[in-house]
Amino acid sequence: MPRSNQPPIDTLTAEVGEPHAGQRLDRFLSEAMPELSRTRVQALIKDGQVASSGATIKDVKYRVKPGDRFELIVPPTVETTLTPEDIPLDVLHEDDALIVIDKPAGLVVHPGAGQPDGTLVNALIAHCGDSLSGIGGVARPGIVHRLDKDTSGLMVVAKTDKAHRKLAKQFADHGRTGQLERGYLALVWGAPSRPRGVIDAPIGRHPTSRTKMAVRPLDKGRHAATHWRVVETYGAGKDGPLASLIECTLETGRTHQVRVHMAHFGHPLIGDPLYARGFKSKLRNLPEALHNQIGALGRQALHAGRLAFVHPESDKLLEFNSPLPDDLARIADTLKQL
Repeated sequence: MPRSNQPPIDTLTAEVGEPHAGQRLDRFLSEAMPELSRTRVQALIKDGQVASSGATIKDVKYRVKPGDRFELIVPPTVETTLTPEDIPLDVLHEDDALIVIDKPAGLVVHPGAGQPDGTLVNALIAHCGDSLSGIGGVARPGIVHRLDKDTSGLMVVAKTDKAHRKLAKQFADHGRTGQLERGYLALVWGAPSRPRGVIDAPIGRHPTSRTKMAVRPLDKGRHAATHWRVVETYGAGKDGPLASLIECTLETGRTHQVRVHMAHFGHPLIGDPLYARGFKSKLRNLPEALHNQIGALGRQALHAGRLAFVHPESDKLLEFNSPLPDDLARIADTLKQL
């Protein structure tokens, strides 16, 4: 069985009982070894680090049988190739398992094409230092959910494999059977005719624009549901309120979900460069101060203002709330004066 050139940091074993018969190997091992995420287990299987009866098994879909006994070698964690960067972070909570931050608008979550550095991950590597675990085999923070670059607000990031695995499970469930809650505050054009409701409409890639998502037929999109509530309305005209503050709670986690759903609902987010282009003409008729504030916003008026989840170690419910950041609060204050 192939091993790392360095001594392994751990050797784990697990035997299959009758209740687990027929499970995929990656699922069985990740459940038997909760300190490892399923992604980490899959990588170790594919790397030839799992054996049964002396034979290496590299198929993550291998179906386990009662009495099977598996040995899993966990190689040493390698140092990250990402550069630590001293980017200020607004830390609301931190312990050995996780960190909760209030992300500012304009900060990309993780490196990618066209953004090799200057990200939240680079900042977390610098901030957390040696406290990070080997998530995915590399010492780096575990991103279990994301916010768009220009969406501000609350995020939780795992610092250990175990925390990553348990948090990812909560976010995959979207609070349907647990206590996870994600709430967003959005300043939108106009106001719904009723105080609350649910937008249940599939979301998929836009048929002609690669940078956009759109409400699509079910066979071309994925189920998406957004619960919304009107918090406040602003300005009264012949066509109703000029704008409103909406609280959205997600039942699913699709790309651009709040932005797409609110635009589909006829109330796109103020400042949204992708989904509110048809509302740019409204700016010309606004008072100068409000016109200038929205013109200088440079992003969609969306803030992840509430986050609740069960701590992966203590099993206690953690709840966090974040008010509108200054740029959105200034617009809301000016709207109140209309």
